[in-house]
Amino acid sequence: MNIKNNIVILGAGESGLGAAILAIKQGATVFVSDKSPIKANYKNELQSLNIDFEEGVHSEEKILSADLIIKSPGIPDKAPLVVAAKEKGIPIISEIEYASRYTKTKIVAITGSNGKTTSTSLLYHICKKAGLNVGLGGNIGTSFARQVADNTFDLYVLELSSFQLDGCFDFCPNISILCNITEDHMDRYDYKIENYIRSKFRIAQKQTASDSFIYCADDEISQQWLPKMNLKAQIFPISSNQVFQENAAWKEDQNLIFNHNHNQFEMQVHELALTGMHNTYNSMAAGMAAKLLGVRKEIIRESLQDFKSLEHRMEFVSTIRGIDFMNDSKATNVNSTWFALESISKPIIWIAGGVDKGNDYTQLKELVKNKVKAIVCLGKDNEKIHHAFSEDVGYILDTDNAEEAVAMAYNLAEKGELVLLSPACASFDLFENYEDRGRQFKRAVMAL
Repeated sequence: MNIKNNIVILGAGESGLGAAILAIKQGATVFVSDKSPIKANYKNELQSLNIDFEEGVHSEEKILSADLIIKSPGIPDKAPLVVAAKEKGIPIISEIEYASRYTKTKIVAITGSNGKTTSTSLLYHICKKAGLNVGLGGNIGTSFARQVADNTFDLYVLELSSFQLDGCFDFCPNISILCNITEDHMDRYDYKIENYIRSKFRIAQKQTASDSFIYCADDEISQQWLPKMNLKAQIFPISSNQVFQENAAWKEDQNLIFNHNHNQFEMQVHELALTGMHNTYNSMAAGMAAKLLGVRKEIIRESLQDFKSLEHRMEFVSTIRGIDFMNDSKATNVNSTWFALESISKPIIWIAGGVDKGNDYTQLKELVKNKVKAIVCLGKDNEKIHHAFSEDVGYILDTDNAEEAVAMAYNLAEKGELVLLSPACASFDLFENYEDRGRQFKRAVMAL
């Protein structure tokens, strides 16, 4: 589809800027509108490219005259302006959908409630190590559209959120990965899990028989819904408790086995750079995708062995007077926090809280009861955490900034214990984003 008319871009973040640059290159008339102030670097870029824009306001008349709207994933579909545009019949798509229309380059796309950033980064690491000319984008790195405009890569590895996928209609990756599905962002999906599930499966909706779909066969929801989705792609399961004959990755005893068309290699779990069962799944997903891309097994093995953990994802910060500090600020939902708690063997002082997204804490109760000594809440409204865990831990204390939370956790902890920031909530009540939350946490730790 080659739209070269009047394009409006809602949101002037990285994805919006990338879409604007690509649209200009395609000969479109472009107007960028952001209800919030635009960051100085993005504003300078818009000005240097002579792209018409506004900030702090949405000019409804101008926006509703568009032939096409490219919407930031942060803007909900229920926003009045979006509803009005839909009523007028204006197509509304994501930056991912738009960029995909202007490239024939091979794409690997990765989504999931948890693990997508790690799996994406792992696969990118493998591809770089293999010498492939690969771009990293989507919800991580430089925007996909900006990279398509530059046209410098032979392969794209994209991390995609459900919000980005909601704006995809014809997007068709060559390889798609669905890490898992657990309740998340329920507030965006009318508190209906089936809406969120269908959103995640959009990653494979347009794939054909020549494409590949990798999913976790141990994930209950994915397994349950897969038969309902009528997918056309070749399906490659990963599993830690099922054994396959071919075209899968699985764990058997302490060995990981990757097989494609009876061509397989093995490595031991203890060789993986990333520990914990959730990271075993991430490693299997990335390794399977790399195998489908034709990367040599030696490169896959080496890459899974030497990968460095990501900032804000079970990131070790420091040990102070025998107390370890771990930054898992990226854990913005209950399931992510479950994996964090499950992977730690030391007694835990758990820093949690923020903007609740319809959390059900019951799945954490057993882990909290057995592993958590105290909870330090870091949020404006902590009532739900108090209610969920008051019978399971000795202390639940409230704070409203990172410095106080770290100081309080430090005072509660003893030598040999671990302070874990794994909020299970979004960050927007007290912080700009989860990165800001994680960095403030680390600064507070280093200031002890």
